[in-house]
Amino acid sequence: MSIAKKFEKIFKGLLPAPFSIAVLLTFFTFILALFITQPKAEESHILQLLSYWEEGIWHPPLLVFAIQMMLMLVLGHVLALTKPINSLIEKGTSFCKNTANAAAIVTFFTLIVSLFNWGLGLIFGAIFARKVGEHANKNNIPINYPLIGASGYSGLMVWHGGISGSAPIKIAEEGHFLAEKMGVISQAETIFSTMNISVSIVLLIVLPLTMYYLGKKSKGSALPMQTLLENETVEIKGAEKIDHSKIMAYIFGGIILAFTFYKAFILPENISLNIITPNYINLVLLGLAIMMHSSFYNFLKGVDKAISGASGILIQFPLYFGIMGIMNHSGMVQIMSDFFVSISNQTTFPIFTFISAAIVNIFVPSGGGQWAVQGPIIVEAATQLGVSIPKSVMALAYGDQITNMLQPFWALPLLAITGLKVKEILPYTLILLLIGVVIFIGGLLVF
Repeated sequence: MSIAKKFEKIFKGLLPAPFSIAVLLTFFTFILALFITQPKAEESHILQLLSYWEEGIWHPPLLVFAIQMMLMLVLGHVLALTKPINSLIEKGTSFCKNTANAAAIVTFFTLIVSLFNWGLGLIFGAIFARKVGEHANKNNIPINYPLIGASGYSGLMVWHGGISGSAPIKIAEEGHFLAEKMGVISQAETIFSTMNISVSIVLLIVLPLTMYYLGKKSKGSALPMQTLLENETVEIKGAEKIDHSKIMAYIFGGIILAFTFYKAFILPENISLNIITPNYINLVLLGLAIMMHSSFYNFLKGVDKAISGASGILIQFPLYFGIMGIMNHSGMVQIMSDFFVSISNQTTFPIFTFISAAIVNIFVPSGGGQWAVQGPIIVEAATQLGVSIPKSVMALAYGDQITNMLQPFWALPLLAITGLKVKEILPYTLILLLIGVVIFIGGLLVF
């Protein structure tokens, strides 16, 4: 535990708010480009770099990407707040008789949900952990609540290898911002590859067993808690009946889901995984969220609760796009790619990619933002070395997600819901991190 506290102290002392980090990285990239690149015309080098930065910020395909990621988080969060999901969680808590099996159950189902959608998995895990705490409090079951909270956060360690992973789903989309360099790569080669499926299965077995073991070794305590969700009575008048109409919600949500089914299984001549793109996932989430909330009113209430979680994407992604603009147009991508090529071979490059992505994620706590910055470098270097681009993309995905167990940026919603503090869950997430490093590097070496 003392090691975890040291880590917490170091990160608290060294890392400012994520927005400040994005600004500092912008300055760092700008100054680095100023010294290691040459102007391409007689124009001032500083003004040229500023124009590259501005071009990156407002690059249309990247802005589309930012909106897609925001919607994925918000709609996943909204879906987690529906009654069916809440009922599922309530049933799950009835099997949580002690810390050990509660930790294993919460971890396993949080991982499963997060492999489907990262926003849904994050809030699902947080609510599940909270409900377990309420269940233990109501039934006088002493549990290690911080361990349960860490279990609810475990999904952020697998999300980028799931079907909502930013990099894999983006490169499966026609016209993505690196399409000219690498083309379109189906999720059959990334998320549904033999390597990723094998790694995901190992994680689904090892991580719950690890949390079960930690639960066996830990001591529980009583929990003074209040109920998380409360019912609200609303007086409905006039046209407001439309807002509260179950029929309208079911019709509209049903049409959306029927159309997504048509697009996936009836329209194409050959059914394939190419249908899974950010837009398709968001359309499915939208239809599910509206239907499962059973009224527009409840759906919009859920959106109000969820929207604040996307503020970081809204304001930080453009800064990362600006960094990408500087790196791309100034020639920094080529310089860095040449460096990676010089120290790597076909075996070590995925490992170096994993390590570098893990480090970058500490400073750029966003899979989408990280892909915007690192993607061009990785694709260029992999092409020069003759390394599989899909494998390199998954190496980035693994590195990005592993240090979420160290960087608490995405834990903020969970901490707010559970009432826990970073220092309380960090000792356990660090253990998950160490186990994950072994599993991910093992997968990259074996396959």
